[in-house]
Amino acid sequence: MTPKPPTTQQLARIASGFNLNLTSEQLERFRAMSADAMEAYGRIDELPEPALPVRYPRTPGWRARPEENRLGAWYWRTDIAGASGGLLAGKTVAIKDNVCVAGVPMMNGSSVLEGYVPEADATVVSRILDAGGRIVGKAACGRLCFDLNADTGPILNPYDLTRHAGGSSGGSAALLAAGEVDMAIGGDQGGSIRIPASWCGVYGLKPSYGLVPYTGAVSLDPNLDHLGPMAGNVEDVALLLEAIAGPDGFDVRQAINRLVAQPYSRALDGDVKGLRLGLLEEGFGTSHAETDVDEAVREAGQAFERLGCAVGRVCVPWHRIGTAIFGAIGNEGISAVVAANSVGAAMDGHHNVSLIDAFARGRLARADDLPDQIKYTLLIGQYMRQSYHGRYYAKARNLTRTLRAAYDDALSRWDLLVMPTTPMKSIPLPRPGNGADARAAFAVADNTCQFDLTGHPAISLPCAISAGLPVGMMLVGRLGEDAAVLKAAHAFARRIYTPPPPK
Repeated sequence: MTPKPPTTQQLARIASGFNLNLTSEQLERFRAMSADAMEAYGRIDELPEPALPVRYPRTPGWRARPEENRLGAWYWRTDIAGASGGLLAGKTVAIKDNVCVAGVPMMNGSSVLEGYVPEADATVVSRILDAGGRIVGKAACGRLCFDLNADTGPILNPYDLTRHAGGSSGGSAALLAAGEVDMAIGGDQGGSIRIPASWCGVYGLKPSYGLVPYTGAVSLDPNLDHLGPMAGNVEDVALLLEAIAGPDGFDVRQAINRLVAQPYSRALDGDVKGLRLGLLEEGFGTSHAETDVDEAVREAGQAFERLGCAVGRVCVPWHRIGTAIFGAIGNEGISAVVAANSVGAAMDGHHNVSLIDAFARGRLARADDLPDQIKYTLLIGQYMRQSYHGRYYAKARNLTRTLRAAYDDALSRWDLLVMPTTPMKSIPLPRPGNGADARAAFAVADNTCQFDLTGHPAISLPCAISAGLPVGMMLVGRLGEDAAVLKAAHAFARRIYTPPPPK
């Protein structure tokens, strides 16, 4: 289909936005010239589009029924069998609902996208099926991966049904804690794997940036996008990472660090003697911090000494500055990508055209249904671009190198950094329209968002129960050393603390 050419009135409005003063003759000339451009666009629409492979048969499945969805953690149920054998043979897997599964409806937590059905599998989906995994559904996620609740309703914490599972991979974490699946895929742009893992007492790894291909998932900002494994134990986290990691030839995020997959499951030998762990002082006593959380994580960190590790304290003052850097990048970067219908501008790789069309229609038709956090980010991001022309975004990107170097310096002396995953335990279910709750929702990322900027691998693992709720401890490692992070988490889970199941 050839696009319609612009009218002179439309060109005049666009020119005004660029502060261009065009005469009527210039506008008419440019309008006439646009016919050639429209013809070229029409030619593009006639050409067949390269598609990602869909190798395993499936049916659309069914929307999760209330009786099988007491936590609100499922969006859609399906049953897709993978290869007859492989690394994940016999494992059931839930896929966060911001990741495309061909033929299965996808909502990304928001009514803006409701009704969309992808025609291709994301790379991680294909790899799970190739490894013998069985995909049993789409896990509900926070609205557009930017909220605690989904438009299908709140996602409940299995430890306390009056509290939240966490965002935005809350469905993945809740299903794991409830024992409904063996493994799950989560997504993390500011902490969205680790936060719900912390609140639900499961294990969630944000891998090194670029280790796991993001092809086929909805982007918030290509500089922040991560997909990663979640499970009820470290062994399954390592197996899932082993299955999904490595370059896919599409995702340009992977070209930055050029990381390759490793046999992560073989690193879990329980021997961490001589490992050096630094308790990051700036990670404790943050805004909204709860004393019992800080105390539990300090005690858990010190417990590594019983495994033959050296444990001490380390200061990285840039850690708290990192939240401001993340805010500047998040506001402008995320708002730009959402306004562009989740397209990474100027990025090579595979783009999901049908998703772009569906999101654009929904975003324009149902803009008022967007969550308040997205509305706020769109407004502030656009204001900053219009008023300050991207200077703060650019400076924040430059400062990210300083932030990364500060952690790298600490990690040259310590093998891992230790801190609370979240400053607090799971919070009560947010009340719609309550600004205080929204601000608290942002505060949960005080320790997690920095590592989406820097790319360091970070895992949340349960380390205590306080007042009936899980407490999560975060271990952060050197870029590309995901195996070391998993090795330490496994030793702790095997020899120090195993979380009790929800009552």
